[in-house]
This record gives sequence, C-alpha cells and structure tokens, in this order.
Amino acid sequence: MKARSAIFPSNNIGDLLLRSLFIILLGLFLLTLGGCQTTSQADSKIVHLTLWHGINPPPNRDVFQKLVDRFNQDHPDIQVESIYAGQLDQQIPKVLTAVIGNVPPDILFFNPQITGQFVELGAIRPLEDWLNKSPLKSEIIQNLFDEMQLDGHIWSVPLFAGNVGLFYRPDLFKAAGITELPKTWQELRQVAKKLTVDRNGDGTPEQYGILMPLGKGEWTVFTWFPFLLSNGGTVVENNQPNLANPKAIAALQFWQDLIKDGSTKFSAPERGYEEDDFVAGRVAMQLTGPWTFIMKSKVNFDVLPIPGNVQPATVLASGNMFVMKTTPQREQAALKFLEYIVSEEFQTEWSIGSGFLPVNIKSAQSQAYQEFIKQKPVFKVFLDQMSISGSRPIIHGYSRLSDNLGTAIEATMLGASPETALKKAQERLNLMWN
Repeated sequence: MKARSAIFPSNNIGDLLLRSLFIILLGLFLLTLGGCQTTSQADSKIVHLTLWHGINPPPNRDVFQKLVDRFNQDHPDIQVESIYAGQLDQQIPKVLTAVIGNVPPDILFFNPQITGQFVELGAIRPLEDWLNKSPLKSEIIQNLFDEMQLDGHIWSVPLFAGNVGLFYRPDLFKAAGITELPKTWQELRQVAKKLTVDRNGDGTPEQYGILMPLGKGEWTVFTWFPFLLSNGGTVVENNQPNLANPKAIAALQFWQDLIKDGSTKFSAPERGYEEDDFVAGRVAMQLTGPWTFIMKSKVNFDVLPIPGNVQPATVLASGNMFVMKTTPQREQAALKFLEYIVSEEFQTEWSIGSGFLPVNIKSAQSQAYQEFIKQKPVFKVFLDQMSISGSRPIIHGYSRLSDNLGTAIEATMLGASPETALKKAQERLNLMWN
C-alpha cells in the first residue's frame, strides 16, 4: 500500500484528477511507444548510409547535396546522409580512428592516392566484381582506371575528374609582345622571361612570368608531376620508389632553371593554390585546374596546355568514392549509390554545377555539357587534356613517397642540386620502405 499511496496518496477530487492525468499520460506513452515500434518496423526496411566528404567550395556542396536528395527520393529503401567532414588532410585522423574503432562511414570520398593505406588496413571493399558486371564500366574515361586500381583490384570510382593546365593573362602577353603560346619547355622559359618586368628599375620585378608553388606538401608534388610526365618520367618502378632517375632529375632541373632565370615568384609556403598574385597581375601564369577561383573571377584569363618536353602530358586531379567494409546489406546499398554517381545523369548535372570534368564519356559528349563548353570554352582545354593525363602513383606507402619527394622539390627550389636532393630523398625512402 505504501508504494501505491506514493502515487495515489488519498482518495479525493484532487486524487481523481491526478489519476485521470496519470491514465491519460500512460495512454499517450503507450500510443507513442506503439507508434515508435511501427516506425521502427517500417524504418528497419530502409538502409541508412553515411557518406563523408570534403567537397569544396560550399556552392559545390550544395550541388552535391541536391543530387544526393534526388537519389534518396528515387530510392526510398536507401537513404544516404551526406556529411561534410572537413578538408581531406584534416580528415585523415578522423577516418583512421573510425576505421580502427570499427565505426567507419559507409562511403568515403577521398583522393585516390590514399588507396594503399586503406588496403593495408583492410578498410575498403574491392569493387571489380560489381563494376565488371555493370555497363557503366565502359562509360568511365579510360585514363581514370590507373587511379582506381591497386594489386589487381579496383578499389574506388571517381566522383569527378580534372587535370592541371597553365592559366595565363592574355593582356600581359599582349603587352609583352608575345603572339605565340609556348608549347615546349624552352619556349616556356623564353615567354616567362619576357613576362618578367621590373618597371621602376629597383631590381625587384613588379610582374613575374610564372608563380611557383613553394613547399614540400602535396600541392607542390602534384603541380610538378606534369613536367615529370611530359619528360616521359616516373618515380616508381616495379612498385618501388625510384626518385633519382635521369628523367626525374631533368624535370626538377627545369623548375630550377625557371627560378634561376629570375622569372618566377614563389607562393607563400604551402599555399601554391592561391590565386591572388595572378588576379592582381603580379604573375602572368599559374599552374592550376578548372576548380580554381580564377574561373569565376572577372580577371582577363585563358588556359593553355602544359608545355611538354618529350611528349605532351599533364596530371589527373581526381576525387574518388570508396565503399568501406561494413555489412553485406549496407555495402550493396552503397554500390547502388556509386552506380548513380558515375551515371550520365549525375555526371552531367554535377560537372556543369561544380566545374569539375565529367568522368562519364556519355556525359562529356552530351548536348547539355557541350552547350556548357560553348559558353565556357576554357573547359575544352582540360577536357582535351584528359587523353594525355597521367596519374600520381597508386602504391602502398604513397604518403612516404610524396613526403620525401616534396622535400626534394622544395630543397631544389631553394637552391640545392636536383640530383643531390633526389638522391637524399631516395636514401631516406630506402631506410623506411620495407
């Protein structure tokens, strides 16, 4: 009785009101609980997926989210939650912690150069069994497969494609009397000299020929790769680093020659992607891709293919989607989303909205995308360069290779011998590689 009295202390009007209120609240609770169970049963038929990405700038995230929402509407049994997880370099600790803690996202957007690290962790699902059965495989631009594969398996599919071109200021070219665009390394050196102007004669040019990305980080490595590839070079042989080879040395020597000519302005350390100097006219040329802010600026600009040495070449700038190891049901649902990602429909709208290049051949050839190129013809330079775009190595230990290669490039920019810098980098890699 004491326990009951604690709830119903006495039998009066107030007690009746309390009892009535209790019964009403109890009924509402049971009704809510029943509703939750019904919702839970209905919800159990829906596969919920999380997708982590680092898509920038924010307007591109809006375009992506709109397309994700469309997938969710068309697939009521699969609901993808798209989460901006920060810049990719900032995500690495979070991603690795999630993988080790067995709580990874279902789908991860990342640079394909991280493939080797994910494979070593056993964190990602191979995709060739699914992709080999899909008609979409034949629609993916062929050059992109180099960044999708490692150890005989396909590990990712591209969300977007891109490559590096040489942005230039036609007004500054005209002022320097330059009427022909450079096509070779030698011509690029000559043009860069003509574009370097010391107007007041104080020994410090107010205008330089080209911006050089000072630093040892990935942006510096990435923008040097077109010169390595156009010299027919590589930094990996038989899955082993081989930095100090003649073709790599010559490509790095060319960068140092530009610097010794006095034709280059260094970027701020590790900020080689910033466009302020180009927009302000302090440099006449800059290495970057179609994602750059320059494309949306009001400055007078155009784009030319990377001048080559042995052959025309540039480097891919892809962003890929990985399916993380979770459960068979969630992995199969993630594959449906990847089918959507590489489809002509998605790629056409995404590429037009974001400024990245389509990864789907049909999308690139579509009437909508061709009309887009007519309005913005600089995109055609990048699209044409896709056929000559090589890739940075997809290899176990890429981060170690890149760190040491970046150190060698920076040392060369600051005056060290290219051969010596690359040999030292190779020696460091030899100590840690195996």
